[in-house]
Amino acid sequence: MAFLLSSPRASSAFSFAISSRRQLCKRNGISRSSASAIYEDDLPSKIIAAQDTSTQRPLPYFPIYYNDVYEVDLPKGHRFPMEKYRRVRLALQDRIISDELQHRVICEFRKSPLATTQQLSLTHDPTYISRYLTGNMTERENRNIGFPWSEQHVNRSLSSVGGTVNAALSAWEEYVRRKTEVQQQQQQHQPDKHKQQDEPLCWGAHVAGGTHHAFSDYGEGFCIFSDIAVAANVLLEKYGEQSRHAILNPIATIRRILIIDLDVHQGNGNAALAPALFKENDRVKTFSMHCVANYFSKKQNSDLDVELPAGCDDETYLSTLRYWLTRIENHNFDKNEDSRRKKFDVIFYQAGVDIHYADRLGKLSITQDGISKRNSLVFDFAHRMGAPLIISMGGGYPKGDDWTPIIEAHTSVYWEAHQYLSSSEPTD
Repeated sequence: MAFLLSSPRASSAFSFAISSRRQLCKRNGISRSSASAIYEDDLPSKIIAAQDTSTQRPLPYFPIYYNDVYEVDLPKGHRFPMEKYRRVRLALQDRIISDELQHRVICEFRKSPLATTQQLSLTHDPTYISRYLTGNMTERENRNIGFPWSEQHVNRSLSSVGGTVNAALSAWEEYVRRKTEVQQQQQQHQPDKHKQQDEPLCWGAHVAGGTHHAFSDYGEGFCIFSDIAVAANVLLEKYGEQSRHAILNPIATIRRILIIDLDVHQGNGNAALAPALFKENDRVKTFSMHCVANYFSKKQNSDLDVELPAGCDDETYLSTLRYWLTRIENHNFDKNEDSRRKKFDVIFYQAGVDIHYADRLGKLSITQDGISKRNSLVFDFAHRMGAPLIISMGGGYPKGDDWTPIIEAHTSVYWEAHQYLSSSEPTD
């Protein structure tokens, strides 16, 4: 399935945000009571339709899902940093609430729903799903995953998938709604004052997920189910070229999805799942850039694998990523069709931060500044592609008692996405 040439080796703090949102609600005819729910529930539909009054273009849309409410009691001394999810979410909320430009992005925090067995079955073996959900895994299987089985962990695993699925659906459906509205305006000869060719900025995020080591019928590396693969399959089932939604509204059609995986480890689960699940119509492309010294199981074949040497620094990392994103952008995926056709309809970003020099497991030497510049390269790429970007968490493992560098690295991914959207300008 290769598509390119071979690669080289905070309760009180909420008042400020709610006050700003109430002003937005007032302009859009929404009650103050509705505005107060923005951090735990979905925003009312009228808020989603809000516009920047200075340009009359819709505000960027960025729902953020989180699943740290599904707590798991791990054995004392367990090496997985479960607490990081809550720490990152709280730090992120504090920053967004305090941001003077937060009113320029429609951003709400939503509790991750549990994925359904029907959704999981689009990607994973039904017998495996059933055995995991009912606690009938072998000791060896659980050891390979890295967690002891518990009912608590079942809910966490389901929410890890459900949050990514719903972030993707929410971003895509809002994108389609806005595109459809523009088309209807054009058909009615009532063009919007802003440039009609602008692509809606509708992104989504999950402060969890990125479980890219899950295979069809087994898990490893702290991953039980692949949230990104499941989300891609849910999108394709609902909005693929032969779907009812696509037939009724061609704007809703999803032809191709890209997975950008920048964890220090290869996205081996998604690489293995992609050929089996997405071969028809070449619908999903996988790009993994990782450390050659961080394989812990058999290497799989992504559409594009870029291996970086141990100890790789910011300069090498960023120049390599920039090079391959440019190659992807310039590649014609539709050989006999108009090269101007949109290359990707949705892009997933597995934003692991175990590339950080302070990570306990990673063997790269990337600084926080390097991670921020990495994020910017991905954000710019998604913006140029005109595709909704769905961000998930990925790896990040603190050393000892000092969690600060890893929490900051994780938080920066989402915070910088919010900043990018709040300062974004329309594209031609």
